[in-house]
Amino acid sequence: MLDINAVRASFPILNETVNGKPLVYFDNAATSQKPKVVIDAVAEYYNTINSNIHRGVHTLSQLATDAYEVSRQKIQTHINAKHGHEVLFTTGTTHGINLVASGFAKFVKEGDAVMVSAMEHHSNIVPWQMLCERAGATLLVIPMNENGELIIEEFEKLLTEKVKIVAVNHISNSLGTINPIKHIIDKAHQVGAAVLIDGAQAAPHLRPDVQALDCDFYAFSGHKVCGPTGSGILYGKEEWLNKLPPYQGGGEMIKEVSFDGTTYADLPHKFEAGTPNIAGGIVLGTAIDYLNSVGLDNINAYEQELLQYGTEKLLEIEDLKIIGTAKQKTSVISFNVGSIHPYDIGSIVDKMGIAVRTGHHCTQPVMQFFDIPGTVRASFSFYNTKEEIDALVAAVIKAQRMLS
Repeated sequence: MLDINAVRASFPILNETVNGKPLVYFDNAATSQKPKVVIDAVAEYYNTINSNIHRGVHTLSQLATDAYEVSRQKIQTHINAKHGHEVLFTTGTTHGINLVASGFAKFVKEGDAVMVSAMEHHSNIVPWQMLCERAGATLLVIPMNENGELIIEEFEKLLTEKVKIVAVNHISNSLGTINPIKHIIDKAHQVGAAVLIDGAQAAPHLRPDVQALDCDFYAFSGHKVCGPTGSGILYGKEEWLNKLPPYQGGGEMIKEVSFDGTTYADLPHKFEAGTPNIAGGIVLGTAIDYLNSVGLDNINAYEQELLQYGTEKLLEIEDLKIIGTAKQKTSVISFNVGSIHPYDIGSIVDKMGIAVRTGHHCTQPVMQFFDIPGTVRASFSFYNTKEEIDALVAAVIKAQRMLS
């Protein structure tokens, strides 16, 4: 069971006030708050072992290198990767997706196809559009229904041997839909397509098992799993990472350099050019340790309670409509109230200390599908409470009265 009082005590920012009110933070799908153990670990790195890694024989460099590689091992264990060198440190999900999309220029030719879904974040649309434009390939889109669920029958119709890679999110950031990615992966592999999973929204709520999923790539961001901004992970199967060309050239990713040519380093360094976000990589491991100490099963179960409670309470508000009603959802509720613009709702509830996200959430095609300008998005984390949801409901009712 999750001890909510102990959990909340771990997050210093929850003691803050906003506009004279206790902070209620419901923008977790954008970024998570950080527990004190993570905040302290950042300072600890800079206070004690700050040094460049993999390059020095001196003690600080060796200590920093060890800490960085221990973090890689923690993440390997957490996602159940077969090899440590299949875990690449990135600046976040966007970096990881772009790395793969850039490398796939080697495999996607004119007449081929790349497939994404209708509910992707812009970060999992634009890089593939750019690849298709360069290669003369076609971008195929898995459609969704009015509940915000992918239409799997249409996915299977679109899937042919022309499709070289399928890129789909595990969980939708704007709708909360949990997609049937295991089925998508298995079907894609039957036609020889690789699969990249955008796990940015899934990693905070569940533990991805990349071997059980059999995905070829899985990307997520550190800042959404209680870790530092500017940190993230791209998992790639060894066979694929060996086939992909380097994404960037520079120091660390080379074996030998001369003016006649360059040979590249082995995995994972082939894809980790330059001085990385060392503190971010190390402390991402600390954040993963923290989540595991709370327990991902406990987190998921509690967040499902919040989702059910929040859904029931918000639907009691007259003219409120939830956008995204999939049977399988995580703790994200996107909604609109009558014809009131989402921005106006968000601005008023902010005056009461409640942080929600408004707008298109970097999923403009989703908003176009529902023919709306955007939504108010309340995204719950394991440090939130039902009492905070009650405060949100009261704030939305007040905003509705003021704006009607």
